[in-house]
Amino acid sequence: MPLFQKDYSNKPDEEIMSLLTKGGQQAFDELYKRYSKPMFHFFYRMLNNDRKKAEDMLHDLFLKIIEKPKSFDDTRTFSSWFYTLAGNMVRNEYRSIQIRNDYDQQNQNQPVEGVEHHLENMDRQIFDQKLQAELDRLNPDSKTMFNLRYVEEMSVKQIAEIMDCPEGTVKSRLFYTTRLLAKKLSIYKPAFI
Repeated sequence: MPLFQKDYSNKPDEEIMSLLTKGGQQAFDELYKRYSKPMFHFFYRMLNNDRKKAEDMLHDLFLKIIEKPKSFDDTRTFSSWFYTLAGNMVRNEYRSIQIRNDYDQQNQNQPVEGVEHHLENMDRQIFDQKLQAELDRLNPDSKTMFNLRYVEEMSVKQIAEIMDCPEGTVKSRLFYTTRLLAKKLSIYKPAFI
């Protein structure tokens, strides 16, 4: 450890972001250490499990805070502000790849060899593909809310802050989305005897 290296591990995100606006490389390193894995997984899930695209988006997201650290809205928590930036990037990506998504949906049911040997695994894969296809049909806000709630396991309050809308709106959209998905995916519900 260099002689004058500071320990940021106990500092809150917002303070570290403030230090980053003053040119602190160590502050950036600490934010990267804290957020790179969760943000990669967020992008990975939101971008149809495309590892390369998720890595590119993660790189672009951190580049944004390096280039414009003063754009941080200090009236919000850092995590909410950061997830808002990420959500906006995903929405922009959805707009640019909508035609490709339509093509992928048309071609997702390609025949698979050896189904008889891998039935259980295939059932899961088919369900996951169908779930992803249904999520892709949702508007970007609903898909983002669903992923933040059920994959990132964020509270309704956190999602409301990230999406900049009332908690009641988040609850309503989540209720509608889960009800819609349950109806669309009802064929996969196991029969109980």
